[in-house]
Amino acid sequence: MHSDCPSHPGSSVKADCQVLPRTLCKGVGVELFHSHQDPMIVVTPQGKIIQVNSALLKATRKSAAEVIGKGVCEIIHGGRWPHIKCPLEEFLLTSAYKVEDTRLPGLGGEYSLSIVPVEQGPEDKELILLIARKLTQDEVRKVDSIRTAQLAAIGELAAGVAHEVNNPINGIINFAQLLLDDCEKDSEQAMLLKRIVREGERIASITYNLLSFARENENERTLVDLNEVVLDSISLVEHQLKNDGISVSTDLFQPSCLIIGNHLQLMQVVLNLISNSRFALKERWRDTVSPDKSIHFSTVPVVIDGRNYFRLVVRDRGTGIPQGILEKLFDPFFTSKPAGQGSGLGLSISYGIIKNHAGTLRVDSILKKYTDMIIEIPASEK
Repeated sequence: MHSDCPSHPGSSVKADCQVLPRTLCKGVGVELFHSHQDPMIVVTPQGKIIQVNSALLKATRKSAAEVIGKGVCEIIHGGRWPHIKCPLEEFLLTSAYKVEDTRLPGLGGEYSLSIVPVEQGPEDKELILLIARKLTQDEVRKVDSIRTAQLAAIGELAAGVAHEVNNPINGIINFAQLLLDDCEKDSEQAMLLKRIVREGERIASITYNLLSFARENENERTLVDLNEVVLDSISLVEHQLKNDGISVSTDLFQPSCLIIGNHLQLMQVVLNLISNSRFALKERWRDTVSPDKSIHFSTVPVVIDGRNYFRLVVRDRGTGIPQGILEKLFDPFFTSKPAGQGSGLGLSISYGIIKNHAGTLRVDSILKKYTDMIIEIPASEK
């Protein structure tokens, strides 16, 4: 026990004095720690939980024995994947101060998370105090608007880079093709030139996709039934999903979900979401037969800020997505898949398409439980 700790009649408080930072062991600090209405956690820079208060246990619906000694990412984020580092755990190693608005699935909501380095604990161990204050609805909307603005800025940057790269890469392809026409077909030079053309075309395809992420769509918009988009998309991959042992279920609002949009582009979005769900389900269940190895589609009318929308939710019970990377999912070239198994452009392009339909695309996920991809598009006024 610290020499400056007051004597406490309760043995549990004495135990706390042995693990809490010295700044919390003075006077009534321990009592305030446990009575505070916001969840609080004391961790090491490596992310190991040393102590928590009652509000944290209530939010996580766990006992102290289930929490203390575990990694902080496991408790407040629901865990992470081995091949992707948790941004929070990496930041804790710096022992620096930080406040961020973030989703904490383990606590069941959006929080303002304060990371506060405190006085050293026993045996000169550095400790860090985490305080999670639940955000109000207005604060959550503000955070969402900031994230949308950030993605829009990334889209503009991606479009600028794509335009700059597009012209020189087309020149390289054309010059390589001219040289290829003048050399012997089976020569080593011809093989190298063919490879230059092929790789150049691959770069051109990437720049095209970047432009698709950011640009305003010039294609014709018509009256589209969102339900038909879902059913047409399912029909294209239904056989493939069946071969993988993945079942499909729908709960679509009737008689229709009419919006103004581009049917083929919206199908591209839904097919991309199905592809991601298929990968997650195969990773979690592999060759296992399970009723949870399924993709569920639902549509429902909603009112957002006084305007009528239709919401499409694509849910799978695959691997789930770690909270630490949720905000990066729509960034160009970011992929949660292992190296070599994803380009990182699918969700970026999908986000751009939905944005150009005056809608939003967002994700809600808890690791090893579920992933919801949520699309909200304004309803047609016709």
